[in-house]
Amino acid sequence: MINFVKTNVEMKLTARFFFLLSLPVLFASCSQAPESEGPAYLDDSQPIEVRVEDALSRMTLEEKVKIIHAQSKFSSAGVPRLGIPELWTTDGPHGIRPEVLWDEWDQAGWTNDSCVAFPALTCLAATWNEDMSALYGKVIGEEARFREKDVLLGPGVNIYRTPLNGRNFEYMGEDPFLASKMVVPYVQEVQKNGVAVCVKHYALNNQETFRHQYDAVVDDRTLYEIYLPAFKAAVQEGNAWAIMGSYNLYNGQYNCHNKKLLVDILKGEWGFDGVVVSDWGGCRDDEEAVLNGLDIEMGTWTNGLTGAASDGYRNYHMADPYLKGLREGKYTTKELDDKVRRILRTIFRTSMRPEPNYGRFVCPEHYQAAREISAAGVVLLKNDNNALPLQVPEGGKILVVGENAVKYMVVGGGSSNLKTAYEVNPLEGLKNAFGDKAEVVWARGYVGDTSTSYNAVDTGQDLTDNRSLEVLISEAVEMAKDADYVIFVGGLNKSDHQDSEGADRLQITLPYDQEDVILALAEVAKNLVVVNISGSPVAMPWADSADAIVQGWYGGTESGNALADVLTGKVNPSGRLPFSIPFKYEDGPIKTEAQYPGIKAEDDEFWQTHYSEGVYVGYRWYSTQEIPVQFPFGHGLSYTTFEYSNAKAAKPSMTAAGTLKVSVDVANTGSVDGAEVVQLYIADPEASVDRPAKELKGFEKVYLKAGEKKTVTFEIDAEDLSYFDAEKHEWVAESGEFQALLGSSSEDLKAMVSFQLK
Repeated sequence: MINFVKTNVEMKLTARFFFLLSLPVLFASCSQAPESEGPAYLDDSQPIEVRVEDALSRMTLEEKVKIIHAQSKFSSAGVPRLGIPELWTTDGPHGIRPEVLWDEWDQAGWTNDSCVAFPALTCLAATWNEDMSALYGKVIGEEARFREKDVLLGPGVNIYRTPLNGRNFEYMGEDPFLASKMVVPYVQEVQKNGVAVCVKHYALNNQETFRHQYDAVVDDRTLYEIYLPAFKAAVQEGNAWAIMGSYNLYNGQYNCHNKKLLVDILKGEWGFDGVVVSDWGGCRDDEEAVLNGLDIEMGTWTNGLTGAASDGYRNYHMADPYLKGLREGKYTTKELDDKVRRILRTIFRTSMRPEPNYGRFVCPEHYQAAREISAAGVVLLKNDNNALPLQVPEGGKILVVGENAVKYMVVGGGSSNLKTAYEVNPLEGLKNAFGDKAEVVWARGYVGDTSTSYNAVDTGQDLTDNRSLEVLISEAVEMAKDADYVIFVGGLNKSDHQDSEGADRLQITLPYDQEDVILALAEVAKNLVVVNISGSPVAMPWADSADAIVQGWYGGTESGNALADVLTGKVNPSGRLPFSIPFKYEDGPIKTEAQYPGIKAEDDEFWQTHYSEGVYVGYRWYSTQEIPVQFPFGHGLSYTTFEYSNAKAAKPSMTAAGTLKVSVDVANTGSVDGAEVVQLYIADPEASVDRPAKELKGFEKVYLKAGEKKTVTFEIDAEDLSYFDAEKHEWVAESGEFQALLGSSSEDLKAMVSFQLK
């Protein structure tokens, strides 16, 4: 018996061969007829729905079942007989994953699949700039198209419910409005390249602890107000072509085949016409998979969940078990045909679309975009005595301290793991910026995680250091004594229990004794700048000891250069926090084990996770409870200053069918050009139900030259004033007084304008 093992290269080449081979056969059968009389599904001048129905009518039962489940780690089958290609997916939302072996996670050994790594989506959210989101979508869509990927597995838009969630770095913050606005341009621009986005993880996927086994217990109001809006925006405004179900349960049913989420809401209320893809191994039940809205079953293993099997992907719930049920009359073809229609629709929108597009890959424009987005997301949290931008005398000395200054961050993190041609770390970025104008030296400071590989992707670094913490601190302190600036670069990394798939964080303070290093440096440093690299909030009890604090992110290929651009003043920081940074974890809304990570009775199969905080997530909790935070949602400083004035409403009232314009003047009162993010929050002081003290309903990043003034105008409608009434199952805007709050963060509000809804 001969055992054949194929890599993605071999299988894709085989598939392309059969696809091309099949086309002459198809047309040979109608060679005497005009081209217009050929198969409608191959005529890209025909409407997509005509092509879908024609292709569907030509498929056998076996062919239909074959295309609704995986055939490899990242692909589902096509129909070679009809010249319909397979569907190829790829991680992830931050860059195009290296090619992997057919049935394994390790890379296939290609030499031309090193991508541009773009910033993690938390960094994108921190730009508070829809134009940056559009740019991001454009360039990553081009990279995916060049690599012949049909479905990009992202973006992620799950809400930061807890700062401990290991996958927060993949998402867009704690606020549904911000995430909704930022996801739409990303979706639209990716799909212009003929690549479907697969928005994930739908829904209520807010922790990695018990991620396969927790059942989210949440009321409808909270579901609709907090956890669904970004998905809805991606579908209805962005016209997303694919959605990925999540691992967890909701209402006692797995979300990859959850009737309420997929059938009632997604395909029913929202009119989603795309394809629902399971998370890898997220399908658990034959009948629910068939009946409850799942369209493509993907898996981690060839048997779906636990390992490899000899008959491979035919073990899947929507493979041979489904085919058997159809043949025995257990199921009709109604659900099957709907699934196939959605898959065909996706294929005709991507690989078989009318407009050819070959994309672009690792080009200078993409590297520049990565650098621009990364810099735009950097947040200046604190800047006492104008410690930044760096003012280093000629021939001066900068000491950079910390493992994160040298550790490459693109590798690892789970499905965000990438292989890049290069990655600029913060130390390299600073050396690039100063050249021979200043001495830039490095001290280790602490030892965190020294691993450098993931799924056979290796950075090539050797971070081994067996010295004690005391020795490392002593070395850094001694080197700091004659430095003009000390820049500590620390934070989290993409290892287990940090920012990574599969495990949550264990605390929100800095790991690896970094606080000790910071406090020791503060005793001797002339100017101490702390750069925190993370995708989640990090509590900073040491904040008073630093002259300046910068929130950096996993910035991708150009992260070090982008950070240096901000530190040196080449780029005036304009990022704003997409989440709140509390003083301590206990200040947040999650108070009980039942809320997080969940509780399980002895005879229960699942952990029940109760979202009993309701709509009071992030700043909604802190503002309403009047709990001070270290740095509020929306916060971010600049190297210039801004002044707000002349806030007003165009009229004193509005009707539910009308709109109201609210405006404010913003002036750059400093000496350098910069950008301010003007934020609009709505308060409902007369509400008949409990509502948060304020909710974000508008924002605009406005660029102002030194001394320049502009008027920023927001248009408010009834939707901005509404809450979700679960009993009526509708959005309700109550008449009465409302307040439009304008400012630079959720807590730094500069003006209030009252108005009436009549």
